[in-house]
Amino acid sequence: MTEQREPDRTPQAVAFLDRDGVLNVDTGYVHRPGDLEWIDGAPEAVGLLNQAGYRVIVITNQSGIARGFYDEEAVRLFHAHMQDRLAEHGAYIDAFYYCPHHPEGRVPQFAVACDCRKPKTGLLKQAERDFPVDKGRSFLVGDKDHDLEAAHAFGVRGFKFDPDRTPLDELIRSIVQNPV
Repeated sequence: MTEQREPDRTPQAVAFLDRDGVLNVDTGYVHRPGDLEWIDGAPEAVGLLNQAGYRVIVITNQSGIARGFYDEEAVRLFHAHMQDRLAEHGAYIDAFYYCPHHPEGRVPQFAVACDCRKPKTGLLKQAERDFPVDKGRSFLVGDKDHDLEAAHAFGVRGFKFDPDRTPLDELIRSIVQNPV
């Protein structure tokens, strides 16, 4: 599933960001706008990426849909709220891609094994169809090993983020200053 701005067709460097645990604090199945709590430095990190000319694309597993905890509309509203809050910082995300599936889900239409759930690369490939990606200059930041596995399988650099070790804007600044 996708929510996005209108794409420019020129291949460009893309910063793929996981959502929960990278942009927002992961308290488990976060989906209510009022529960948005930014990771330290997250709005600033997105702004740094915008200023550096990267497309910023969120790639997120949202198994709470398959598990029946919330629906796709809740995800869309949460992402719209994130955009509104980012705009207050002069930042934006170009697109959000999310996987609503989980093989152990309770909602039959989403209780499937799919190719979009990380560590598989279906969401990254969909993003590439919508926004041509310069893979040599692109990267993915995630907080779990399956995020890095997806980055490797897709052919972009992967960076594991630990919010207890460094603010997100510091990590992003170091990546942008040392692009390859």
